[in-house]
Amino acid sequence: MSADKAIAPDREPVRSAGTPAGYAALVELFSAIQGEGLNVGTRQLFVRFGGCDLRCRFCDSAHTWQAQATCRIEATPGQRDFEIYPNPVGVAQLMTWVERQSAGNLHDSLSLTGGEPLLHADFLADFLSQLRDRVQIPIYLETGGHRPDDLAKLLPYLALVGMDIKLPSVSGETHWEAHAAFLRMCDRSGVSVFCKLIASRDTTPVDLERAAELVARVNPNIPLFLQPVTPLSEKGQPAPPTPAQVLDWQAQMKRQLASVRVIPQTHKMLGQL
Repeated sequence: MSADKAIAPDREPVRSAGTPAGYAALVELFSAIQGEGLNVGTRQLFVRFGGCDLRCRFCDSAHTWQAQATCRIEATPGQRDFEIYPNPVGVAQLMTWVERQSAGNLHDSLSLTGGEPLLHADFLADFLSQLRDRVQIPIYLETGGHRPDDLAKLLPYLALVGMDIKLPSVSGETHWEAHAAFLRMCDRSGVSVFCKLIASRDTTPVDLERAAELVARVNPNIPLFLQPVTPLSEKGQPAPPTPAQVLDWQAQMKRQLASVRVIPQTHKMLGQL
């Protein structure tokens, strides 16, 4: 039996029977500063999809776990002048919104995020195949890194993948085998990739050692971002690690990896939520 945890039936928000092909449920589309990973500090156009098959304990976006009846779309980049539209959204409609927001070369890349965007892989393959002929913008995928079969459909269109490694001691999720397959697929395809893991005060050295080993076996030069959990409030969130823990953990992981960077969730500090 796989060491990965089976997904409970009520956690798999697949496209409902009433949603036609070529449509997907969105949460929002907006322009903001990227707060995590390799693109931190850059201006991005975010397309956030609804639905997630994970239930991470530290998640600050639980509202994305299930698809909603409506989505909000920013009319002017960065102005938060949201307009409300019904879900699901078709490829042509999303293309119109992205083209409108992309005018002026403001954005360094388009971020596909969620929820889990790979739940909408068929929709995205259709959308991205059309987008590359109409808007010249690099595509960045933010993902839980546990759906390699869906990733394969999108690799020809991606410039960068940010893959989360879900540590069981922090997230409550266990997907080691899927993470390894996912990362190998990225590395072999030539798409740029980095890994990110959330660390809390309860993170175990065993989990960190396994994560470092997983990345090193694929390619020890893949950057890894050690991200201390940055709670919006104390209620319901894991406690952040101590400074001593972070220093020890970085030193531990650098024994196997060339690049281990410690960066908190800067978008929370800037109020870019």
